[in-house]
Amino acid sequence: MNDFYLQRQRIANLANWNERVNIHKESPSYGTDRVRFGASTLLPVEIAELGSVSGKSLLHLQCHFGLDSLSLARAGARVTGVDFSDEAIRLAKQLNQELGLDVSFVCSDVYRVREVVNHEYDVVFTSYGVLCWLPDLMEWAKVIYDCLRPGGMFYIVEGHPVGSLFEPGKDGQLERRYPYFTEGTPILCESETSYTGDAQTLKNTTTFQWDHAMSEIVGALLEAGLHLEHLHEFPYSAYCNYPGLMVQRNDGYWELKEPPNLPLLFSLKAIKPVRF
Repeated sequence: MNDFYLQRQRIANLANWNERVNIHKESPSYGTDRVRFGASTLLPVEIAELGSVSGKSLLHLQCHFGLDSLSLARAGARVTGVDFSDEAIRLAKQLNQELGLDVSFVCSDVYRVREVVNHEYDVVFTSYGVLCWLPDLMEWAKVIYDCLRPGGMFYIVEGHPVGSLFEPGKDGQLERRYPYFTEGTPILCESETSYTGDAQTLKNTTTFQWDHAMSEIVGALLEAGLHLEHLHEFPYSAYCNYPGLMVQRNDGYWELKEPPNLPLLFSLKAIKPVRF
């Protein structure tokens, strides 16, 4: 795609995300105050699959304003959080100082991370609602590979690509609205509110998002040189994807009240091989 259009799309997305920061920091969905009082924002899947991060260096890509980064630091990791939103990073630094933690927060586009961090990490981590903001997964995977030490682990937990094909229909059932294979074409989205359901309206209502097939996600990581350790799929989501059609479980995840039984979440772990 033409670099001019990609830059315009990035500018629109950045304006939208900068505006969301003040909404999200007050939103019950994010639970900023709960983190202030010691709670963790990490959910059961990543807690179980990441294992102990104590003493490990960890790079958190697309960290927003850092609640997961701070939670990982409380679990003992030496964390660097990266996000392209300067407003999000400003708030993350403020929270880090307020809580007396030692997270390093850096404002950077994912694709330019190596320009601002020169460390190789034990873990690269990213989660929940990140891939749709990336037009080029091949370049993303190369960044991950370059940021890992040999033997280091990449871990992602994210909405399943199948889940983005549907929306609630007028009859209270899911309807197929979007294609699975998009060939890199961005989706122009218009919304006056954020996905948290808060009432505040946005001035910057336009965003551009990209859907990615599972084969594209896995293929990019393999092409970059990472070795796949696991790929798991789950019939529940970290968010209420389909309002009115889902119910929240005791563990915080959301599942459909009725069939179809769809994959709504996936997790993937990959290792950077050690070269001899």
